[in-house]
Amino acid sequence: MSDMFLYTSALDPRAKPLIDELIHEYDSRYGTYFNAEGAAAELTRYPPEAFTPPYGNFLLLIRNGETIGGGAFKHYDERTAEFKRIWTRSDLRRQGLARKVLVELETQAARQGYARIYLTTGFRQPEAVGLYLNYGYTALFDTTADPEIYKSLPFEKDITHLAQPAREDEAAEPHLRVAGANY
Repeated sequence: MSDMFLYTSALDPRAKPLIDELIHEYDSRYGTYFNAEGAAAELTRYPPEAFTPPYGNFLLLIRNGETIGGGAFKHYDERTAEFKRIWTRSDLRRQGLARKVLVELETQAARQGYARIYLTTGFRQPEAVGLYLNYGYTALFDTTADPEIYKSLPFEKDITHLAQPAREDEAAEPHLRVAGANY
């Protein structure tokens, strides 16, 4: 069993499990708390082009031909990428897949010239909060307060240590990479 990262678009049919399960997950946790239209409104708030190079990217984690995870980033400001849509299939959680996706997104954001990551998660997603805190993200809110007062919980992380001179063979955008491989 080998996991592969596929750089693609939110419009790729292989992204459908990610989108469908995110809608289900967000709707089950928040209902119409943030928007009367539910999670579908959030997931269509940005056009798919926002998650394409040179300013963004969209990746899927594929195992045996099935989408099991993924995530994306978009331009936030000149030095900052904003991570969105980080997801792993619900029946495969607690296996480190979200961490793999997070690390790959950080590495790709650095390849595309970003030095900082910004992201938010909802107050009813303690698993995500734990993931970000355990992997070097700084909470931009008081972690001792009731998270519901903030609704959306922002984090940041400096990734300047990931910046490397581009290799000639990396001139083209990577489309398929072995998950966890060091490049």
